[in-house]
Amino acid sequence: MEKHSKGIYKKKNLFAPIKAWKYALRKPVTVPMEDIFDKPRVGPKNSRGFHVNDWEKCIGCGTCAEVCPTEAINMVKRSDVANEEGSHPERPTIDYGRCCFCALCVDICTTGSLNMTREYLHNSADAEDFYRMPTEDSINGEGTGFGYQKTDDSNLLDLIRPNMVMENSSRKKSFIEIIKGYSLEQAKIEASRCVGCEVCTKTCPANMHIPQYIDAIWNGDIEEGLKLLYKTNPLPGVCGSICTHTCESVCSIGKLGEPVAIRWLKRYIVDNAPEEMYDKVIMEPVSKTGEGKIAVVGGGAAGMSASYYLRTLGYDVDLYEAKDKVGGVVRYGAPTYRLPEERLDKDVDLLEKIGVKFHVNTKVGVDISLEEISKDHDAVFLSTGFPLSRSIPIPNIEHKDVRYAMELLAGARDYKRGSLEMPDISEDIVVIGGGNVAFDVGRTLERLQQEKYGKSNVNMVSLETRDILPADLEEIEEGEEEGLHYFFGNGPVAVVLDDEDASDSVITGLKVKCCVSVFNKEGGFAPEFDEEKIQIIPASQVYVSIGQMNDHPYFSEEMLSKIEVNRGKVKTEENGQVIGLNWLFAGGDIVNGPDIIHGVADGHRAARGIDELLQNKKK
Repeated sequence: MEKHSKGIYKKKNLFAPIKAWKYALRKPVTVPMEDIFDKPRVGPKNSRGFHVNDWEKCIGCGTCAEVCPTEAINMVKRSDVANEEGSHPERPTIDYGRCCFCALCVDICTTGSLNMTREYLHNSADAEDFYRMPTEDSINGEGTGFGYQKTDDSNLLDLIRPNMVMENSSRKKSFIEIIKGYSLEQAKIEASRCVGCEVCTKTCPANMHIPQYIDAIWNGDIEEGLKLLYKTNPLPGVCGSICTHTCESVCSIGKLGEPVAIRWLKRYIVDNAPEEMYDKVIMEPVSKTGEGKIAVVGGGAAGMSASYYLRTLGYDVDLYEAKDKVGGVVRYGAPTYRLPEERLDKDVDLLEKIGVKFHVNTKVGVDISLEEISKDHDAVFLSTGFPLSRSIPIPNIEHKDVRYAMELLAGARDYKRGSLEMPDISEDIVVIGGGNVAFDVGRTLERLQQEKYGKSNVNMVSLETRDILPADLEEIEEGEEEGLHYFFGNGPVAVVLDDEDASDSVITGLKVKCCVSVFNKEGGFAPEFDEEKIQIIPASQVYVSIGQMNDHPYFSEEMLSKIEVNRGKVKTEENGQVIGLNWLFAGGDIVNGPDIIHGVADGHRAARGIDELLQNKKK
C-alpha cells in the first residue's frame, strides 16, 4: 500500500516494478579514477573531513587525545617545537584507521588550533600514510577551507569561573579580605573545568602538583589535596591568597576563556582541612634521622620554606628574623585585605609545631654576625629579602612628606593588628609606580583615607601605559573600581613645593611629563619623553614604589671578596649554594627578585642542596 499525501492509503500499481527496466540498457555514468584523486573531493561547508592543526596556537595540552572515544589520537614529542613555559613540545597525531570523525577533539580543543576541513577523500597504497600529524595544510595539500569548527553550542569547555571578589561598593571601606572562599559546590564546579594538561605545573616555580590537588577536590578528598600541597609548598595559606599565580597565566582554558582559579582552589583546601588533619599531614614526614644544625637567616617565604623542608629531613633549624614576628615581606608588606593575619599565622605556627626554633628581633649583621652563626651551624641559608624601597633622583624627593612603599605597608599592617597608630596620611596623595606593590600602596592608602576622612583621593603615576604595566590585570581593574585615578604613561619630573626656599615648605603636587616610550629597540630600559606635555598632579603627599633593594649588612669584606653580588642579587649555583662559599646557600628576593612562589621554590631547592652537601661530607 502506498500512503497518499492526504494520509489515505491507496493500492500500488502492479506494473510499477517494470518501469525500472527502462534503465537496464542505459550506459552507466562513471567518473575516471584520475579525476577523483587528482582533484579534492569537497563536502558541504560543515563537513567533518580531515583535520588541520595550527601549530602556532597549539600548546600540546593533549585534551584532544584524552577525549577521543576511539583512541585515534596520540601526542608525539617534537624536537623542533620549543619546550617552553605554558606549553608542551608535543603535537597530536591522528590514526585515520581508528578515527570516527565525531569531532569531539575539535569541540574540546583548548586553544582552537584543531579544526576539520571539507576534504574527506584520500588515496594511498601505504597504510602508514593514514597515520598523520595534522598541520595547517590539509592532508592532500589542497586549500579547501575549514569544514567543521567549534561553536558556542558545541564547545565542551566551561570558560567562565564564578566571581569571588567582594562587591566594589563595600571593598575600600574596610580592610576585610576581598576574596570570598569557595563553597563545596563552587569548588567542585571550578575543579571540573580543569583538563589536567599540566602546563600549569611546568610553569609554577615550585612545580606544584596542581591538576592532582584539583582532582582531589573533585573527588572530595581534602586530606589527599593537603598532602599534595605540602609536598611542594609549606605555605599554602599564604599562597592561597597572594601567590602571583603565574600558573593561571598559562592555563590552557584561559586561552579561550577565564583560566581555572588555581590559587583559590588551593585556598579551598586550606580553609576546609580540619586542624587534626594538618597535624597528621605535617608531622608524618618529619624525619628523626637527620644529623646537623642549620641556620636560616630571614623569615620570609624562602626562609620558611627552607625551614620546613630541612625539618622534614631531620635537621635542627634555627630561624633568625629581624622583626618581632616571622613572615618577612609576607607579613609586613602584603595588605590585610589580601592576606588576613590569621592565615599567615597558621602557616607560621605549623613551622614552630614541627620544631623550627624562632629567633625574632635578631638582625644578622647587627645583633649577631654571619660569621658567628656559621661557626655554630653546619650550613646557613640566607633569605633576607629586599626590605628597603628604591628612591628616584628628582628635585625635592628628600622632603619629609615623600614616603616609601615598604614603610607604608608595614605601618598599615601594624596599625591593623593594633600595635601602631594610624599612619600619617593626607587627603590628596600621588603614588609613583606601576607594579603590584604600587597598587598595594594605592589601595591601602584609599582604605586609610576612608577611615580618616570618609573619602579617598589617590592618584597613580607610572612610566608605563596601561597595556604594558607590570602590575597584574586584576590589580589594575580592582583599583579602578575602588576609585584610584590613573596617570599612566607619565614620568615624574619634580616634587612641587609651595616655597622652594622655606624650611617648612609643604608639598602641593607632583610635576610629570608624558613618556612616549619606556624601552629601546633592544628591550632595555631607556625612557623617552615629550618635553612639551607637562602637567602637575595636585597632592600633599607623595609615595614612591618603584622597587625594593637590600644593603646586605651581614657580608664582611672578606665574604664580599669571595662571592658575586650583582645589583643586590647574590650569585648561586642551581641548588642555591652561593658561589665562593660552600657553607652558604641563598634564595628568595636576593637571588631571583620579589616573588613569593619563587621564594618557596628556592627554599625547597636549597634544603635539598644543603642535605646533599652534608650527606656527602659524611662519606
